[in-house]
Amino acid sequence: MAKPNSYLFEINIDRLTDSILNRISGDSFRTEVSLLTKSDLKNITKKSGWLFDWKYEFGRLDREIYKLTIVDNLDIIQGLISLTIKPDHVYMFLLESAPFNLGNGKIYEGVPGNLVAFACKLSFQRGGEGFVSFESKTKLIEHYTNTLGALHIGGGLMIIDSKAAEKLVLKYFKP
Repeated sequence: MAKPNSYLFEINIDRLTDSILNRISGDSFRTEVSLLTKSDLKNITKKSGWLFDWKYEFGRLDREIYKLTIVDNLDIIQGLISLTIKPDHVYMFLLESAPFNLGNGKIYEGVPGNLVAFACKLSFQRGGEGFVSFESKTKLIEHYTNTLGALHIGGGLMIIDSKAAEKLVLKYFKP
């Protein structure tokens, strides 16, 4: 995909797990979220199966791009999120699971939920009281309401409030 004209969430929240869950073994793996680096971009291309132009997104000065990895395997990126910190909340632009975490043959479940929970955690840390917003495709509004506890504000705009954010953070990030 080239430069997005609009940023509408179209990711399926497959399952809310305690971290990420290997679908074959059933094992749960602790994760780490860190800023994407320029050197990471060499493996995040359309040719390698990624859907979005993360190099373009990385170049946007108003965005922060974070990668999700397994604690004991920091070289393999499980998913990415692009967001911006507003004075009163975090706004999510894009979220994508790694190509091997998509579809029926995916290796890990819980990647999208983990990244959304991270956005909520970041909102708490940066003074947004856990509030997160994003634009959803119409067909997924009910899905995000049911899986994330998000509220539909109008149009495609959705928010995750403090209460829902706290649940997500506690699910993925144990104290």
